[in-house]
Amino acid sequence: MSSRILFFLLFFNALSNCQKAPSQGNRPNVILILVDDMGYSDLGAYGSEIATPNIDRLAFEGVRFTNAYNTSKCFPSRAAILTGLYSQQTGYHKSFRQPMRNAITLGELFQSAGYTTLWSGKHHSTENPVDRGFDHYSGLLDGAANHFNPGIKREGEGQPAQKGLTKTPISYRNWVIEGEIINPYTPQSKDFYTTDVFTNYALNWMEQIESEKPFFLYLSYTAPHDPLMAWPEEIEKYKGRYSEGYEVIRHQRFEKQKQLGVLPENTVLSRAEHSKWESLSVAEKVKESRTMEVYAAMIDRLDQNIGRILTKLEQEEKLDNTLILFTSDNGGSSEVVNLPRGYGEVGTLTNWKSLGKNWANVSNTPFREYKNWSHEGGIKTPLIAYWPAKIKNKGSITHQAVHFIDFLPTLQEVAEADYPKMLNGDVIFPSPGKSFLSQMVGEHSTERKEPLFWQWQNGKAVRDGDWKLVAYKGDWELYNLKNDPVEEEDLILQEPDKAEELKKYYAEWAKQYGTD
Repeated sequence: MSSRILFFLLFFNALSNCQKAPSQGNRPNVILILVDDMGYSDLGAYGSEIATPNIDRLAFEGVRFTNAYNTSKCFPSRAAILTGLYSQQTGYHKSFRQPMRNAITLGELFQSAGYTTLWSGKHHSTENPVDRGFDHYSGLLDGAANHFNPGIKREGEGQPAQKGLTKTPISYRNWVIEGEIINPYTPQSKDFYTTDVFTNYALNWMEQIESEKPFFLYLSYTAPHDPLMAWPEEIEKYKGRYSEGYEVIRHQRFEKQKQLGVLPENTVLSRAEHSKWESLSVAEKVKESRTMEVYAAMIDRLDQNIGRILTKLEQEEKLDNTLILFTSDNGGSSEVVNLPRGYGEVGTLTNWKSLGKNWANVSNTPFREYKNWSHEGGIKTPLIAYWPAKIKNKGSITHQAVHFIDFLPTLQEVAEADYPKMLNGDVIFPSPGKSFLSQMVGEHSTERKEPLFWQWQNGKAVRDGDWKLVAYKGDWELYNLKNDPVEEEDLILQEPDKAEELKKYYAEWAKQYGTD
């Protein structure tokens, strides 16, 4: 076994050596905002034309990361960010229908440090968060649901589009209110919309928190995951904005990204994977334009709701000492849900519409591939850190690689919490992640010495420094991300020694964690 392989295997089996931050008097509040199926270029601060002034404020007054990674899929990403472990360590690399094993959650970590712990929104698990360290939980326990009505048809409305209606017997998504599981959940108010309601839950709890006690809020939105549904007034804002088609919007985003500095100077736009706009019929162009108008409207509404959180913190004079982290659980999605039932216009509660491959290619500008792939388009995410009291280089951009497994070690350091070896009689695996707190606040930055790994279904990858070995179904491909950030030039034949080195790293990791 090479010394390099031995190094990182020993690292995986040792506790993270996080240095405790010096005492800060009042410990910060922490808000982790996770959105669903949003691509790398979908925010204004990362190149988009969509109006996201509140998130952009976090970005331009905080720090933007350009090499932040998720796992390429919803529930493995959510397990990793919650536990600081690879999903393979918790059992969430194949299914979410069991407890997260050998892990402490962020709720349990913050609770042990004296924080009030709050979780609003999506979980994508069968575990109830109130049993895993959260004082309050309300939201969607399952993966995706109708944004306007996750339950039974209401009087005076059409049939809500639901995946479960195609099953026998009919199944509905599990909803939770204050820890109580409700199925089916049919909201009485016709003003119900998941993005708004998740924010309402959070704001109500924030009003009840003891002023002297810090809180941790995990705000886990389902938008802009399909079904694409938004309020009519939001959709109207984007009417006609996408009639120029995929190529024009994608190029506009790429040029803006270069101006913003969120791409290395040598970045080129990867080969287009979308259809030619000119090849579409007039009716198809109208339908595709409407699809993207609704998607943009969903992100616009997300931003407005984050603005509500910021306003609340400002009113209570808590914003200055609140750390806010914003990210997405995977890249833009090319998955298409085709339900046998689905009527009404795209954007309404009776139509389950997916974004589709063409617009997902725009969403992931400038990268290749999509959700479920281990190429950059599937695993790369915007990551924004905002903390007025502590971040020194406001508006800065950092290119150091970070992964969802790094969130728990980082927040452990922020909360000055201890990482246990046992919890409720179960052995807790040490996190293989690395704190990025120093990098975030601008104290110092060090290059990552440990490889990063991915494996989800047909995709797999390992990144070591600038080198990345990646595959989807077929053979391995090798890229130097410093010279080729968008994975266009496969060097597998030119660099056989490097390829073999990375293959060995991956094989050792896969053997240890049982990815098969």
